[in-house]
Amino acid sequence: MTARYDVAVIGGGHNGLVAAAYLGRAGRKVLVLERDDELGGTARTLEVVPGFRAPALLHDLGELRASVVRDLQLERHGLRLIRPPVAAFVPEPDGDGIVLHSDPARTAEGLRARSARDADAYPAFDARIRSLASFIAHVAAATPPDIESPSPRDAVAALRLGRSLRRIGKRGAREALRVLPMPVADLVGDAFETEALRAGLASGAVSLTAMGPWTPGTALTYLLRSTEGRGAAGRIAFAAGGSDVLIAALVSAARSAGVEIRTGAEVAGVVTREGRARGVALTSGEEVEARAVLATADPKRTLGLLDPVVAGPTLLWRGRNIRSPGSAAVVSLALDGLPSFRGADDPTSLSGRIVIGPTIDHLERAADDHKYGRISEAPFLEVTIPSIADPTLAPEGSHVLSAVFHSAPYRLRDASWDDAGRNHVGDLALKAMEEVAPGLSDRVVARRVSTPVDLERDLALTEGCPMHAEPGLDQFFAWRPLLGHARYRFAIPGLYLGGSGAHPGGGLTGAPGANAAREMLADLRRARNASDV
Repeated sequence: MTARYDVAVIGGGHNGLVAAAYLGRAGRKVLVLERDDELGGTARTLEVVPGFRAPALLHDLGELRASVVRDLQLERHGLRLIRPPVAAFVPEPDGDGIVLHSDPARTAEGLRARSARDADAYPAFDARIRSLASFIAHVAAATPPDIESPSPRDAVAALRLGRSLRRIGKRGAREALRVLPMPVADLVGDAFETEALRAGLASGAVSLTAMGPWTPGTALTYLLRSTEGRGAAGRIAFAAGGSDVLIAALVSAARSAGVEIRTGAEVAGVVTREGRARGVALTSGEEVEARAVLATADPKRTLGLLDPVVAGPTLLWRGRNIRSPGSAAVVSLALDGLPSFRGADDPTSLSGRIVIGPTIDHLERAADDHKYGRISEAPFLEVTIPSIADPTLAPEGSHVLSAVFHSAPYRLRDASWDDAGRNHVGDLALKAMEEVAPGLSDRVVARRVSTPVDLERDLALTEGCPMHAEPGLDQFFAWRPLLGHARYRFAIPGLYLGGSGAHPGGGLTGAPGANAAREMLADLRRARNASDV
């Protein structure tokens, strides 16, 4: 062993850096190890061609936990969030479109020409979602209980959750218990009659997953993405200068807290002694001793770092059965100008998410394609043009467009990705966008397509799953990623999980990393000496 740390963090993505910064601020000696030469993971920005920068995968910082920004003083470290007034735009092939503003009153005003009923219903629906999401936010911030051996801390946590449930009132509590297992299609279908409105709201619940809007439990996913005051329509945010600026701010915050960060340092395995994690071994042959190890890789990849004898056959079998279906590709376009979308009155309408999938049935059929192992010929696309809000991402007068393509299964039934080809996905994405944005193809300067296989190779996502584990109801809270291993303490003593595969799940939230750091610090404080972590 060549060095000794309190914590060795595996992975230099946003969750790893968030956790490291919190641990460093608490006075712990921390080392972050990133296998690539570049930090950031799924939050990286890539060059489509020189001068055009687009998100590698994740782009929306609207879910970034406010306490993370505040605690780590990220604005002082250079982070500036741009919040467009439009949350989403749903163009329709007939030339109409629905604009969902962050302000519910403006959304209602825009709906009135289409449906007076929906316009009247929208503010109440938004208030209802905010109330339910306020409770879910407490759940997201909590550590799941130890169901087999609950402790006094678990009892206190349960009381806090009970208080947060009572705050939304008896009617709200009954509503929460009714809504959480629902398909999001039912949730929005009960409230509204306009199909494009239903699809625009429901789309956020199934983006980057293999689930369709009729999947039970997607109402919970919708509420999770409505926390942080985002409301029914959500609230998108971009980092000025690209998501790399978020990573730079996290790096600055971590280093100012004394954290050591190494790139090009791939972890080959977790070092164990007497069944406990005691450090990590690198592919270079170096070993790093640490009192605890925090992995922000996905759960399956993390289990692969353990000696199978130490992990045991039962845990390895359970780990292999974690649902982590890669279901999406990313199509990035460099454009010589702003495309014109039908139904968009002005460029501001295009500054948030653009949902290409104007009906619930369209979203569901795209999910069906994943189920049957085929690339969707009529995909659901979640598109952003971040250069509208942040012109620094492209040359003057030009733009970058990022489209998340659903469905693109990691495992194809009748072909391989080598046979199917990236160009096929790119062509299908352009065809779908042309239906609502005629002439867009003529503006394309260059394009880049990342398939689920590419996401697995380039971003270390098992099966290309952006969420590390499907965010279904059966893989949430005490069941994320596995029952008995959901308290950030994972697999063996001394090993912790703090990536998107841990509670409360994926997205650019920083929540799993922050929660994991809190639990690690509690364990380190309780330790009587270095061998008792």
